[in-house]
Amino acid sequence: MTRRRLPTPDERRLWRIAMRDAEPMPGRAVEPEPDPPPFPGYDEPIATTLAPPPTVPARGAPTPASGRPSLPPLTPGSTANIDRRTGDRFRRGELEIDGRIDLHGMTQAQAHNALAGFVHRAWNEGRRCVLVITGKGSFTGGAGVLRQAAPRWLGDPALRPMVLAIQPARPKDGGDGALYVLIKRRRDRKD
Repeated sequence: MTRRRLPTPDERRLWRIAMRDAEPMPGRAVEPEPDPPPFPGYDEPIATTLAPPPTVPARGAPTPASGRPSLPPLTPGSTANIDRRTGDRFRRGELEIDGRIDLHGMTQAQAHNALAGFVHRAWNEGRRCVLVITGKGSFTGGAGVLRQAAPRWLGDPALRPMVLAIQPARPKDGGDGALYVLIKRRRDRKD
């Protein structure tokens, strides 16, 4: 007999968000589950304007005090730090998607925290290519807030060391309302 995997608290939370408008079938009332405590940094304000791009030190300039070289800014569509074959497959949407997160219906704070937790888990679990669904935005012609913010959040110092590249998704995976995110491999993993 095969055991079924139980959903994680995050998966249950995302399911509740996706089904919040659905009516239960007669005789199948669902008890609401309490929301898990927010992620660390939940109360921190989220920037709503683009930060200036980080400066890249000149060749031979000293690196930051941490001893690590600073990472280049994360630009959608750029595959500068990836081998050519992987970069081509990534751009064409041919890499297997190892995980996905849908940020629809979330506030900026909720989406930022959910995305940060998702990227950390993906990196810890050794996932390689993940799909982040942001939505295309409003029908009034404005670009979506989450669609604009997600690439900026992925380039933040907390997530940038785990992210190699981002690329707008192919139409079959959400098109302009989604991003492929290529996660760096953990070098300390023993697979």
